Amino acid sequence: MNLSYFIAKRISFKKTGGFTGTIHRIAVASIALGLSIMIVSFLILAGFQTVIADKVFSFTGHYQVNRFVMSQSLDESPTSTASNFYTNHESLDYIRHVQGYANKPGLIKGKDEVEGVMMKGVGPEFDSLSFKASLIDGRFLSFSENDNPSNEIILSAKIARKMLLSVGDLVTMYFVQDPPRFRRLKVVGIYETFLEDFDDKIVIGDIQLIRVLNDWDEDQVGGFEVFLKDPALIDTYEAALYDYIDYDLRLVKATDKFMQLFDWLELLNNNVYVFLALILFVAAFNMVSILFILIMERTPMVGLLKALGAKNRQIRNIFIWNGVRIIGRGLLLGNLIGLGFGWIQDQTRWVSLNPENYYMSYVPVFWDWGTILGLNLLVLLVTTTVLFLPAMIISNINPIKSIKFN
Repeated sequence: MNLSYFIAKRISFKKTGGFTGTIHRIAVASIALGLSIMIVSFLILAGFQTVIADKVFSFTGHYQVNRFVMSQSLDESPTSTASNFYTNHESLDYIRHVQGYANKPGLIKGKDEVEGVMMKGVGPEFDSLSFKASLIDGRFLSFSENDNPSNEIILSAKIARKMLLSVGDLVTMYFVQDPPRFRRLKVVGIYETFLEDFDDKIVIGDIQLIRVLNDWDEDQVGGFEVFLKDPALIDTYEAALYDYIDYDLRLVKATDKFMQLFDWLELLNNNVYVFLALILFVAAFNMVSILFILIMERTPMVGLLKALGAKNRQIRNIFIWNGVRIIGRGLLLGNLIGLGFGWIQDQTRWVSLNPENYYMSYVPVFWDWGTILGLNLLVLLVTTTVLFLPAMIISNINPIKSIKFN
């Protein structure tokens, strides 16, 4: 019986041409295509979520902490850097960085146009490394070592195009207050996020300028932006941080402030999961069909092995192992195609997008190796499991009839 089992294994794994060879190639291609599509889908989904989230967080932090206000005025009520939260935030091990900011509305006048904008004042502690990903021309602000405010600003590309401005130009910014004030400012940088909430109105300037205009003290800011070490835990630490801040301050989560944007990203998640389920179903169906065909084609062989004394379990293992080898080839080819496309797109960005609809000019790729490994294991598990279904019919094959049929 051991000899017959060994011979059967050798026969079943021989490379065959004709119909059987075509069936093998179809099986490998279906698994490879399904896996490669799933890998590319998750790489792009993670890329979209990461790029958009990073753009938002670079402007707002993961949380914003500011003072409660009852009025609808655009002018902020200041808080102090001497507050308990700011002076002791380093004791919270989940916080990476905290920076002060202030906002002030105004009108900016270029060569011929006038535009209403919101100046966001930042200081030397601003996380400029995260922001530089959005900086497309020029440089970041230079801050004075003394208390003199910088006269430099950074405009969005949208505002710059509308007002016919470029790096190095001088503009006049008018601030609506009593009495009204204005400042001559120099454009030193241009950023672009493709997000309307920022590109339509935000101008980056020196927080010291806003302090001078509002007659604030040196320790006063409009609020604080809080950055976590792990952005994925933004919901986890919300309650703990809220309990830690001063009683007169409120906590605003960036994902709540820009809810429509992050809800859209969650919707993309649902679409990919449905897509994943459909591809897994098709791959499983293909493997069941192909194994059925292989069993039917090898029915005389099955009958011969049974006549020689091979057990149903041994014969089933032959076909299941053959199916696993087909799956393995498909997984290898699928990884080569999916990861190859991702690498090419990551290096060349040859697939472009309309930024007005997708908030970026190219298809982004994010390398999440845990997800890639999980997809491989999921495809292997599902397709291997369904192989046992067609293999069960081997026990119903009559050796006498099958040999006569041959």
